[in-house]
Amino acid sequence: MGFWTAVVIIVAIGAVASVLQARYRAQAGIIADKQGNEQFIERSDPDAQREVKELRERIKVLERIATDTNTSESRKIAAISDEIESLRDK
Repeated sequence: MGFWTAVVIIVAIGAVASVLQARYRAQAGIIADKQGNEQFIERSDPDAQREVKELRERIKVLERIATDTNTSESRKIAAISDEIESLRDK
């Protein structure tokens, strides 16, 4: 292998590496301006936004169930708790 062949191979490896690096950055949403400053661009994913909204609604329902005092079960628990407290006072 001659000197110039080695130089061409090294340059080719560098070019392929820079192309792969640019491809990876583009897929990740990273861009660079003219000065070389890199920025991450957030992409809005409608499926992810919809899923977050649905999960927030589920959490609201679960919180309401956990803190709801109008259910028969919570009334029974409150009655038993009151009865225990009245027995302790005696």
